[in-house]
Amino acid sequence: MKKFPLLGELTPAQFLRDYWHKKPLLIRQAMPGFKPVMGVAELAELAARDDVESRLVTRAKGAWSLSHGPLASLPPPDEKQWTMLVQGVNLHHAGADAVLRQFRFVSDARLDDLMISFATDGGGVGPHTDSYDVFLLQAQGRRRWRIGPLKDPGLVEGLPLKILSNFEPDEDIVLEPGDMLYLPPHYAHDGVAVGDCQTYSIGFRCPSYQELGEAFLQFMGDSIDLPGRYGDTEAAPAKHPAEIPRHMLAAVTEEMNKVRFTDDDVTIFLGQYMSEPKPNVFFDCPAKPLTPARFAASAAKRGLRLSRKSIMLYRGKHVFINGESFAIGRADKASLEALANERGLDGAALAFASEDVMDALYTWYQDGWLELA
Repeated sequence: MKKFPLLGELTPAQFLRDYWHKKPLLIRQAMPGFKPVMGVAELAELAARDDVESRLVTRAKGAWSLSHGPLASLPPPDEKQWTMLVQGVNLHHAGADAVLRQFRFVSDARLDDLMISFATDGGGVGPHTDSYDVFLLQAQGRRRWRIGPLKDPGLVEGLPLKILSNFEPDEDIVLEPGDMLYLPPHYAHDGVAVGDCQTYSIGFRCPSYQELGEAFLQFMGDSIDLPGRYGDTEAAPAKHPAEIPRHMLAAVTEEMNKVRFTDDDVTIFLGQYMSEPKPNVFFDCPAKPLTPARFAASAAKRGLRLSRKSIMLYRGKHVFINGESFAIGRADKASLEALANERGLDGAALAFASEDVMDALYTWYQDGWLELA
């Protein structure tokens, strides 16, 4: 896919310094001449699948309605004020994936997905906020955005959507195809279609520390080693049988204080956690896998590329792919880091891959995590 200026006059470094996580930015013609990568009918086919997250939002006579996919049917195209939202389109469509990958000036550990919303005239989801950074790229038609700092987080009660009850915008913007609006987390916004339109939302992962902490404790549960068993070696007769003994509390506290974690533990946890595919992601394994020898020969000739659904990260001596971690030696570091960064390897690069790397690549090929280019 053709590359675009994306950030207008700004470099990625300037954008990250001055706007990222701080304030909105309107970029006119971030993608000049941009056209939707898929039509509404093709998008509707995705929304009807049970492995794709989708929603239908309608508004009739002021009443909001929300339906979760699979969406077997949609309102008539000439009916106003309805919106179809399809999450993770990049996992299923090469063109959508190519759009998403243009935002890799932010780490893959943060890059989440591309959602496409199609709306008929007047369609939208109401004024709301998101907990994550988002780029809103206009792909078809026009959409009017009213935006402003969140002053009151209160929500309208009794609705199936989280709609702000006291929305006070301070900017009014209409996006044309190719225009893009960046919004930091928790910035209030309301988008309404002006005629039929498609908007692409490029979202970023923003896990809460509570979520990370709970997951980390589960992760550490597999590596804790506290030998021995509690025993009252110097117990005295209990005066108050229901009271927990002081010496028992002290002994258990001493043992619990032996639980430690290192930077390496956090690295492995974070790499596995941030590369874990979402529950509705399923990989397409080759129907008739090549033998290891034929795979190696074909890979040397054609090269390899990661599946659109694969998330591959690395840090130091660790490589992470789809929730699994591998410790790598110095000889293998360059080829695997190149695979992660470029999301592919040409045949020439594979000539330097070790036997261990080729074994791993073959396993990933069998699992559908990567494919022959």
